[in-house]
Amino acid sequence: MDTSAASEAEYDNLPFILIISVIATLGGFLFGFDSGVINGTVEGLQKAFQSDAFGTGFEVASMLLGCAIGAFTAGRLADYFGRRKMLIVAAVFFIISAWGSGIADTSLSFVIFRILGGFAVGAASVMTPAYISEIAPAAIRGKLATLQQIAIISGLFIAFLSNYFIADVAGGSIAQWYWGFEAWRWMFWMEIIPATLFLIGLFFIPESPRFLVISKQQDKALAVLNKLYSSRAKQVYDEIVMSLSQSHAPALKDLYDKQLRRIRPILWIGIGLATFQQLVGINVVFYYGAVLWQAVGFSESDALLINVISGAVSIAACIVTILLIDKIGRKPIMFIGSIGMTVTLAIMVFAFANADVSADGSLDLGDFGTLALIAANAYVVMFNFSWGPVMWVLLGEMFPNQIRGAGLAVAGVAQWGSNFLITLTFPLMLGSVGLIGAYGFYAACAAISVVFVSKYVFETRGKRLEEMAG
Repeated sequence: MDTSAASEAEYDNLPFILIISVIATLGGFLFGFDSGVINGTVEGLQKAFQSDAFGTGFEVASMLLGCAIGAFTAGRLADYFGRRKMLIVAAVFFIISAWGSGIADTSLSFVIFRILGGFAVGAASVMTPAYISEIAPAAIRGKLATLQQIAIISGLFIAFLSNYFIADVAGGSIAQWYWGFEAWRWMFWMEIIPATLFLIGLFFIPESPRFLVISKQQDKALAVLNKLYSSRAKQVYDEIVMSLSQSHAPALKDLYDKQLRRIRPILWIGIGLATFQQLVGINVVFYYGAVLWQAVGFSESDALLINVISGAVSIAACIVTILLIDKIGRKPIMFIGSIGMTVTLAIMVFAFANADVSADGSLDLGDFGTLALIAANAYVVMFNFSWGPVMWVLLGEMFPNQIRGAGLAVAGVAQWGSNFLITLTFPLMLGSVGLIGAYGFYAACAAISVVFVSKYVFETRGKRLEEMAG
């Protein structure tokens, strides 16, 4: 086959591919927005529901429970109902959760609506990269899938900006604003706007051609492939058919290799990728960032502005990834990122080890504050250059067609389960082994991830999904 001719053919319908990819990444934007919006509403939740520390913590963390359920359920149901339909369900849940979280009058009802939002986040986290990988040409699949991370960061940024604007105009998050409702409720309702746009946009994109082949909808599959690949549509269709089992539809049992009597190694790699992304402590570093800035003398308002700048730098790191991922590959970027995170986290541990503890128990970094801040932000850049976007790219494309839905379901549970455990255990580690022990653990996990990437992660750059081995 003439690969150069094939590459040219793949780009015939690039504008169409770009448009539907951008619509799909709105799921990532809502992923970020829904995760970030809670940060400006904690005081309002405490006052409205009279919650104690544990209750408030559970109200904030409840979304993560829904995320694990959503990732697993969407991954499995996508093999029966389609990728696009599961994204539509996620969009509806985003709308319901945003409205319900703002209108909730009890802690229980709030938690229920947040769990529904978590279901949407979990579903979008696995379905958006899966959908993009299944409609994108191999030559630019990495670039398009990396848009997911930019969308997530942008969602977080807009949520923080929206919360700040609403609180500023209303006079505080617990102050009454329009129609007698508190400002914190409006913070949740703002999400209805992008969620509605996402829902509308999904009705204008096609179903994944891989799913249509799996569900034996040949005419529809060929129609979509014609829009995507023009003259190569029939060839791609035949490749997809050859990659599927002819004896049964995709199922969880496909993750088990009957001949070798073991779980397929590709699943363990997927679980490892999903787990290490959280074990390196990215969420904890994000949460502690503002404290670090203030510890070296910046005011609270300055810390907020610097966090906004950090968000912009994170997006810039993702843009660098977009430029490189389809040139140098996924594995080199992950390897560089693992080394970079190990070094920067180790520097943070060194800074904490040389810091003083004030009489009130607060952290006094002193002369090591600047070093810790530079290391923390360098760590965030390294994460958003590598494990942040590339983990989702790999999960979306590394599984063979027959087991992609099931593999994503299990990896999604591992990712959100690890997220929940890291978030839950940080306060416990802080009280027992301190910052040195906590960040030492994250640095150790980053170091192990270097070995993991080197030994187990395989390169997928330029390969068609039908070439992926299970």
